[in-house]
Amino acid sequence: MQQAMEIDFDIPKFLSQERTKTPDHLQHYFTTFEDLYERKLWHQLTVKVLEFFKEPASGPFQIPMYQQFVSEWSSKINTLSLVSIALKAATHFQDANDAVLFLETLVNKVDTPATQDVHVHAVMEAAYFKLQLNQLEQVKKAIDSSEKTLDCLDSVDTAIYASFYRVCAAYYKAKAEYAQYYKNALLYLACINIEEVSTEEKVERAYDLSIAALLGEMIYNFGELLMHPVLDALTHTEHDWLRSMLFAFNSGDIGKFEALAPHFAKLPLLQENAGALSRKICLMSLIESIFRRAGDSREIPFADIAAETRLPVEEVEHLVMKALSLKLIRGSIDQVDQKVTVTWVQPRVLEKDQIDGMRRRLEDWDGQVKKISGFLSEQGGEVFAQ
Repeated sequence: MQQAMEIDFDIPKFLSQERTKTPDHLQHYFTTFEDLYERKLWHQLTVKVLEFFKEPASGPFQIPMYQQFVSEWSSKINTLSLVSIALKAATHFQDANDAVLFLETLVNKVDTPATQDVHVHAVMEAAYFKLQLNQLEQVKKAIDSSEKTLDCLDSVDTAIYASFYRVCAAYYKAKAEYAQYYKNALLYLACINIEEVSTEEKVERAYDLSIAALLGEMIYNFGELLMHPVLDALTHTEHDWLRSMLFAFNSGDIGKFEALAPHFAKLPLLQENAGALSRKICLMSLIESIFRRAGDSREIPFADIAAETRLPVEEVEHLVMKALSLKLIRGSIDQVDQKVTVTWVQPRVLEKDQIDGMRRRLEDWDGQVKKISGFLSEQGGEVFAQ
């Protein structure tokens, strides 16, 4: 009986009824839907449905459109497009539990050997709604299983990676795991067109990334974030000072850090971690001072480090040991002569001023090489070979 009802479902009648409910500027879609459906032009119909779902005013009609119309010819549609349509509809459920039930049906539908990438997409988006229900253990299981699946696939659509990293970032934000949030949020931004993101979302993402960069225990290089256009969203907002603070940290500018530190009072989370932030700026000041030095000038007296970091000389050794333990630098400490020999500095994503500094050092090095070459040429005569 149920099967007969499904077979006899009157698509034209449903589309006609829905058309009368929609605003005037959307009604033409339904005429097109009916025409393409009757002509079995599935690709064109899919494109038109996606176009309709992008219309802001289509929101109230998306759930019935998917359940009563799209599901009727879902076997004819590209699975990634099917999931994309279903995900847009899912956002209009008032109860997250209903959205999870809706998407779990979709998850089972696309769980085939040939559509494992799309299955990941559906699983992660269902996990996003579970996150809203505070079902953190289930979300973590979804992340772990999806990561394993993605690692085994050769080619995956960027939209699927974007979904994966977006949900991972949301999970780690809920867990207050700053370093993991920072990593996944930046990977998410690498998978999308930032121009298509709303201003409000840009500001929220830039704010969250800024907090994560400052509080992440293993984050000592902000270059990738500083060079990303999303950070510009903080300009001329109440959080503009956070952007300046990130630049101060990345350049190890303790003076600027101290000038901006009073803003911590606006954010209890930063106020509570003021001590850790002070230690972090000292480490970044140390790294930056080493980075600025010429390659043949990496033997640094404790007194120089104390001057750069504004620490007492007796605290310098502990600071260097911390940098060594975090693998920010490699080298050795001479406690007798009170000096540090640095052989390696952690690779960094450089901002424009740092790149310019490297250019100047390369020019100096080139000049020195030319002087030595000229000297050998003059002294060696015919014996010297260019």
